[in-house]
Amino acid sequence: MNIKQNSQAIELGKISLGIELGSTQIKAVLIDNNANPLAEGSYVWENSYEDNIWTYSLEDVWKGIQSSYQQLAANVQSKYHVQLQKIGAIGVSAMMHGYLAFDQAGKQLVPFRTWRNNITQDAADELTKLFDFNIPLRWSIAHLYHAILQQEKHVSQIDFITTLAGYVHWQLSGEKVIGVGDASGMFPIDEHSKFNQRMIDQFNGLPKVQAYDWQLPDILPEIKVAGQPAGHLTADGAKLLDPTGHLQSGSIMAAPEGDAGTGMISTNSVRLRTGNISVGTSAFSMVVLDKPLAKVHRDIDLVTTPDGLPVAMVHINNCSSDINAWAHLFAEFAGRLGLNLSANKLYETLFLDVVKSDTNAGGLVNYSYLSGENITNIQAGRPLFVRTPESKFNLANFMLAQLYSAFAPLKIGMDILTKEEGIHPGVMIAQGGLFKTPVMAQQILTNALNIPIAVMNNASVGGPWGMAVLAQYTTADTDLNLADYLDTKIFADSETMTLGPEPDGVKGYQEYIERYQQALPIESQASILKD
Repeated sequence: MNIKQNSQAIELGKISLGIELGSTQIKAVLIDNNANPLAEGSYVWENSYEDNIWTYSLEDVWKGIQSSYQQLAANVQSKYHVQLQKIGAIGVSAMMHGYLAFDQAGKQLVPFRTWRNNITQDAADELTKLFDFNIPLRWSIAHLYHAILQQEKHVSQIDFITTLAGYVHWQLSGEKVIGVGDASGMFPIDEHSKFNQRMIDQFNGLPKVQAYDWQLPDILPEIKVAGQPAGHLTADGAKLLDPTGHLQSGSIMAAPEGDAGTGMISTNSVRLRTGNISVGTSAFSMVVLDKPLAKVHRDIDLVTTPDGLPVAMVHINNCSSDINAWAHLFAEFAGRLGLNLSANKLYETLFLDVVKSDTNAGGLVNYSYLSGENITNIQAGRPLFVRTPESKFNLANFMLAQLYSAFAPLKIGMDILTKEEGIHPGVMIAQGGLFKTPVMAQQILTNALNIPIAVMNNASVGGPWGMAVLAQYTTADTDLNLADYLDTKIFADSETMTLGPEPDGVKGYQEYIERYQQALPIESQASILKD
């Protein structure tokens, strides 16, 4: 579509908006009916560690959303000379899991407990045993039961619990609704895309739960699957999103989803036996299952696609943050020398130097743990770099160790699927900022997992765009299921580059991961240090 046609589409409201609240950025993307991006906006934010809890304030949530939307609207005005007033469909996604609790008046009861918190070990262990189903530490039900076990005063006042995406959707639409993919990070889902009734009954039967007046179904949101409308943008919601008052109410709202769900959409990985990997502050791999897992694994989460298919998920709490910290240090040093390097130039220089490295990173080992890591049973964040006197300590090996460590917990988790469950995806599609520099991180990931890895041309900006596509699908006049819709309407002409494992690289990474696991006691010991 040309500028004139896009201007007409914007004036008529034949556009869809996706908003995603990620760990480090809030992003908004506007697309046309062909899923082409029209404008975008973003806001940088960061979690805080308060009273031993990783959290974000709800004030920052709205500051970031409004800032992103205002930037997007300004881009529309400058590029198309049109005031953004009508939007056909809107969808909200956010980092999955965690715990937001509200009383009957809608008052927040405790600070938002994000996915990054691993304070729920006892609660998650007990529920996993009760359900015979893995309950990860970051799931909403683990946080709720942890609060019950700790006899937290707020539990008796709970009227509603939800995720971050569910909260924003509620405020924009008035509907206490959640998409099935995000719901599967709150409580287990059955084959009918509903909260599992057997497990609800088991939970409600716990003596410590029976002490409260509420029943679990009463405080959980209603589940919707992809394509089902989940309310409309209210007048109050329109003012929340656009305080200038230009945005009109009435937009159809898609079911809110988690960032894992939008990752599956933006990589076209919702069909059986497909898989994708999203990397950022945290990272996760998703494989859509065509058969149940043979047994319960504490490091494998069972979630769903946005249309309810079962997915095996490996989630790690730490990925690229430590790389970013070292890059900032190098940028500071470059500044001391009078060199003002752009972020792209800095990362490209550091990553490309890896071609000079030894395939095993010269014996260097790194732990990129800014927070605790469930896969390796590390309770607190302690970034750590380890080397022996005989190791080959140079820039190339150092950067390779950084990249290797970013994927190490993911490698440990994926080995459970491949070696213990016999699940071998033919190819997995990856997305995230690490892949902005072509080839390097992609080749390291394929060597680490020993699985072909593909990267699409939208690899670094997929999440909010994926949510916009889900919003578009909600209003689409089609009988196609989600997988067919993506294949025929969205990704028919997409560009993909696939790399396969290199034998030397696979061997080198295996040597690295063995040293990584051998040295884990050092990291474990470091985690007991006081802040």
